[in-house]
Amino acid sequence: MTLAPYACDPAASQGRRFFEPAAPTRSDFQRDRDRIVHSTAFRRLVYKTQVFLNHEGDLFRTRLTHSLEVAQLGRSIARSLNLNEDLVEAIALAHDLGHTPFGHAGQDALNACLKQQNPASAGFEHNLQSLRVVDSLEERYPAHDGLNLTFETREGILKHCSRRNAQQIEAREPNGVARRFVEQNPDGPQWRQPGLEAQLANLADEIAYNAHDIDDGVRSGLLTMAQLQDVELVAHYSRAAGQQHPGLHGRRLLFETIRLMLSAQVYDVMDATRAALQRAAPGDVQAVRQSPALVCFTPGMALQSAALKRFLLHNLYRHPQVMEKTQAAQQVVRDLFAVYMDDPSQMPKAHINRFDVVETARAPGAKPERVVADYIAGMTDRFAAKEHERLKGRTAFA
Repeated sequence: MTLAPYACDPAASQGRRFFEPAAPTRSDFQRDRDRIVHSTAFRRLVYKTQVFLNHEGDLFRTRLTHSLEVAQLGRSIARSLNLNEDLVEAIALAHDLGHTPFGHAGQDALNACLKQQNPASAGFEHNLQSLRVVDSLEERYPAHDGLNLTFETREGILKHCSRRNAQQIEAREPNGVARRFVEQNPDGPQWRQPGLEAQLANLADEIAYNAHDIDDGVRSGLLTMAQLQDVELVAHYSRAAGQQHPGLHGRRLLFETIRLMLSAQVYDVMDATRAALQRAAPGDVQAVRQSPALVCFTPGMALQSAALKRFLLHNLYRHPQVMEKTQAAQQVVRDLFAVYMDDPSQMPKAHINRFDVVETARAPGAKPERVVADYIAGMTDRFAAKEHERLKGRTAFA
């Protein structure tokens, strides 16, 4: 496939932090994807929460299945826009590598623990943690820490970052992946956005989790099809499914509704992005980075997607049964953090040894509380629960 001039071309990549010769049969972005798939952190995603805890059912989404769905949607859209599919896939597969066990509940608890332990701490950001994983925490190569991914993949992984953390990254890596979060000079260039492939992976993430959280919510019994009729986006395609297939009901109606809704959102992104690209007319990747976001929904679809997110927030993510598990999960993380800070010998020796590492570009943030956070963030749901039971002598989840 011929890439558009504003797509990320691996031949023009800004490169890796540590030089490597080109591979004979794969592009740099294909190599990034393969390294991510073979990483330890990627395998752990199969036992990490999306919404429902890993032990609550075998058919609910996990971070791994979510990442695969994001990659599939992203590649489909990238192909139609002549963007680099391999780069979109690499970013999609890596975007959640830094997530804690127990989903956002674990992240919030770990963030609070870090700030309580050290008020000067920058806390915990899962996007930044994903970058730490691929830059420092994976140990697969003899010459360097991390996976040594390309700038473009790392740029996409760091889709959000606080200014404070961005400044720290920028100090270690001038003009690097965090520059767009720091540089806001009205008299000079403003790197407001990453490349189109990163923008696409971000929007594909939103499309995927909205759709599969509906499916998992209904499967769990916490949502009903009747409730979902209050959401315009779902109700419209539920009616369309019923009109196309009279008598359709139950899970087949739900699946057909989600399928039609996904298709509509994908085609909407394609059309809206083509229109945005035509208006902005970026000549290359750097022009994309200095433009407003170009991968987008139409205004109408953006409003409907936002309404669906609000519905899921109030009716699923904050459902009393989910909140009960959330509180238990947060207590597990708090207890683990407290035990490891008080008695580091409870952690594997390899982690304890990192306490004495000088903070450098290769091993940033190796203060004791950060090492403990790295260890906990790398846990799966079930390992964290078992470790908590070992250390505290009680079962956290009924």
